[in-house]
Amino acid sequence: MATQLTPPRPQLVKGARASRTTVALKLAMAASGFIFVAFVFAHMYGNLKAFAGHDAFNEYAHHLRELGEPLLPHEGALWILRLGLIISLVVHVTTGVLLWRRAARARTTKYVVKKNSGVTRASLMMRWGGVTILVFLVWHLLNFTIGKVNPQGGATNDPYNLMVDTFDVWWMTIIYLVAMLALGAHLHHGIWSAAQTLGWTGTAAKRQRWKVIGFVTAVIISLGYSLVPLAVLAGIITK
Repeated sequence: MATQLTPPRPQLVKGARASRTTVALKLAMAASGFIFVAFVFAHMYGNLKAFAGHDAFNEYAHHLRELGEPLLPHEGALWILRLGLIISLVVHVTTGVLLWRRAARARTTKYVVKKNSGVTRASLMMRWGGVTILVFLVWHLLNFTIGKVNPQGGATNDPYNLMVDTFDVWWMTIIYLVAMLALGAHLHHGIWSAAQTLGWTGTAAKRQRWKVIGFVTAVIISLGYSLVPLAVLAGIITK
């Protein structure tokens, strides 16, 4: 007797494809996110050189531009690093937007934040915190790298003096500190979410471990980046 196979319903096939695509987007977002975690740690180390004084800070900045010479041209390694970070940024932002839009389409009712909805609150913080960080990143690059804007109107050819002139302006320091709070919140939830996406939270012990890792990393990064502007504003770091 012949057996007739029932073909899968189009809705099920479409749903399976959408699910696989969502997983792929989350994996790309997690991978690019960990690249940025590594970068912010390395960048924080360079920032803290400010406590060693003018020459140490500028020497560090100068060595970055000479890295890889003579195999690479001047600033060659730095531009390779920048290109990698730009690609990671594009991937991270694009996947974030796509996942945001997918989540919005999946909802049948308007997004309402409930008092006890920790997941909802964390998701909103991730999204709007990410937007805050992106806007700050654009300004930060214009301030110190691309345009080199000195808010006090002074010279911009000395990295250490530009840093001091910038953070000696109280509202610039406030903007920077707010951005670091947003970065900390983003890292706190993002590291946990990335570990979950990569399958590293399979047990209660692992889940707790990654929550602690996310929290500790967020505190170290936020505090480490805030020390220099606060020290400048307090007069501890000066020209």
